[in-house]
Amino acid sequence: MATTFSSAIDVNYTKFSHGFTQIKRLPTKRFTISCNVSDPQKQNPSLAEQLKPLSDTTLSEDPKRDAQFLSKHKSTWVNPARRKPSVLNLQRHKKASYSYTPEVRDLKLFAKKINECDASEEAFMAVLEEIPKVPTRENALLVLNSLKPWEKAVLFFNWLKAQKLFPMETIFYNVVMKSLRFGRQFQIVEDLANEMIDNEVELDNITYSTIISCAKKCGRFDKAVEWFERMYKTGLMPDEVTYSAVLDVYAKLGKVEEAMSLYERGRASGWEPDSIAFAVLGKMYGEAGDYDGIRFVFEEMKALGVRPNLVVYNTLLEALGKAGKPALARSLFEDMIDSGITPDAKTLTALVKIYGKKRWARDALELWGRMKSNAWPMDFYLYNTLLNMCADLGLEEEAEGLFKEMKGLQNCRPDSWSYTAMLNIYGSGGNVDKALELFEEMAQSNVSLNVMGCTCLIQCLGRAKKIDDLVRVYEFAMARGVRPDDKLCGCLLSVASYFEGGDLDKVLSCLERASPKLFAFIKLLDKEDTVYGSVKETFKSILNNTAVEARRPFCNCLIDICRKRNLHVRAHELLYIGSEHGLYPGLHTKTSEEWCLNVRSLSVGAAQTALEEWVESLTKIVERQEALPELLSANTGAGTHKYSQGLATSFDLHVKELAAPFTQSEDKAGLFVATKEDIISWVQSKSPAVAVVA
Repeated sequence: MATTFSSAIDVNYTKFSHGFTQIKRLPTKRFTISCNVSDPQKQNPSLAEQLKPLSDTTLSEDPKRDAQFLSKHKSTWVNPARRKPSVLNLQRHKKASYSYTPEVRDLKLFAKKINECDASEEAFMAVLEEIPKVPTRENALLVLNSLKPWEKAVLFFNWLKAQKLFPMETIFYNVVMKSLRFGRQFQIVEDLANEMIDNEVELDNITYSTIISCAKKCGRFDKAVEWFERMYKTGLMPDEVTYSAVLDVYAKLGKVEEAMSLYERGRASGWEPDSIAFAVLGKMYGEAGDYDGIRFVFEEMKALGVRPNLVVYNTLLEALGKAGKPALARSLFEDMIDSGITPDAKTLTALVKIYGKKRWARDALELWGRMKSNAWPMDFYLYNTLLNMCADLGLEEEAEGLFKEMKGLQNCRPDSWSYTAMLNIYGSGGNVDKALELFEEMAQSNVSLNVMGCTCLIQCLGRAKKIDDLVRVYEFAMARGVRPDDKLCGCLLSVASYFEGGDLDKVLSCLERASPKLFAFIKLLDKEDTVYGSVKETFKSILNNTAVEARRPFCNCLIDICRKRNLHVRAHELLYIGSEHGLYPGLHTKTSEEWCLNVRSLSVGAAQTALEEWVESLTKIVERQEALPELLSANTGAGTHKYSQGLATSFDLHVKELAAPFTQSEDKAGLFVATKEDIISWVQSKSPAVAVVA
């Protein structure tokens, strides 16, 4: 896998990788060099060079010398049952312990006064006058380490530097940096690091780890990577904390190759990843939807004998959901239960999202039953996720029971999003009376109506042709501060396509307030003298200011409105413009054996317009006696959602109106097929002159 590290890093890595194959970590000071040294290789001996004096004194090519050496030293008995101690200490130096003496007690009280005083420099200096005695190095460290607010730690640190009582060593900088990391003050941390370099104060492993983790905590991922590479260049090897922190940075930046390069370098140097590191990798691959990467994480954990904890399970479940693997998510969940780990609300939320997204109704209901029988923990977010799942699956009765249960709980009472989910359920099911009843309940309970709930309710009222109620809801929402978004504007466009006359004017008056540009464009389409160029430029401007996911719905609805008002030429123009802007990818697919028209992403009016365009194109091809494939088909989709409108019925009616030779397939719902002979015969029957030529 390609690496992005500089050549200097590779030199250092090659130098140390052999010695680190069997050793997790070496003492920091053996590899630490000053940042101002011009030739780090001379000051930073390899592991073999460090151990050379040891080999010179214990092993020799001269047997007589070895015998003389052994005769002068008594042998030491080693218990074979005990593990031989390691040559190198793999742990960081332990902190000096302080005995609880009156002096320490006084210093603790003094530190407490500093913590409690005002943050101003004047108040700080006033407390400093009460210091028990001139602090020694150890006492200063004790006080500095006891200061919790980062502002106080910086003030005391600067005071110590000004007093010049003793040199400011690395440990002083490390302590104040940790306090700054807690306060998310990366800029000050970086300034202190640069100060250490300028003053030739050694930056050790802890220093770099603190800088990198602080940058990550503050969202300065670029700085985290920058200081990590600087750490490598100085010859310091990262420890477990640093590896995990930088791995998480690369994952958050979406740099998969860099993350895996770092992972492999760490493994080669003796790093043993823990469950958190694997959770980072799993999340990274999940964001990318890379199932092979998720499988790699599973295999690595198994090979290293790392058992996932609850955090890892939750992360991997979310990753499998984003990768679209519900079956594997279910298997992983069962593995977690079998291992004796009890799922928390986050676990269940991830699984519920997966089942709802993939419309696994049976598994979702089974999971719900297990949640109740096992009394698994549920939080507010999980309740709302369950309601959204019910909306996705059309489970109205189950949603009502859950909503009622939430009302009886003290800490999980329904909020705006809970009501929105119920409005979505009632709106999708066409249950307009219950939707209005819920809306009145929200108004009485002072529950805010958000833009999504407003959209669901307006769509429901529009389909039920209750225009006066629709206008009332819209006015209520605007008065409560709801700001129309592209989805709400698209909903108003969709409703406008249902009506004519006075009702249409009422809907358009709402649209005018929501989007004056869309309203003006509809008026432009109405004018007979509007040229195609004007339509194209205006529509292009509207699309450029519309969210990507809302552009195709806008075009669909505008085509529907044009067809409703008998503006068929405008409908064909909009379809052509939409195709030019990539709103309908895959509308036409061609192979040597089959040509297909795919209208699954189109509205009814847009699909009818596309069919008319295609039939006209096929007619011209036959008239020009050009080649056709053996099979031609049009695909409307089957409409698997419980409340899906579907295109098949409307499309079939329009096929019959055009007398086109397409028939519904008996094997696949929503598929209309015709052979080459059917198309040629149909065109010839309409144009006898074509038959003579043929």
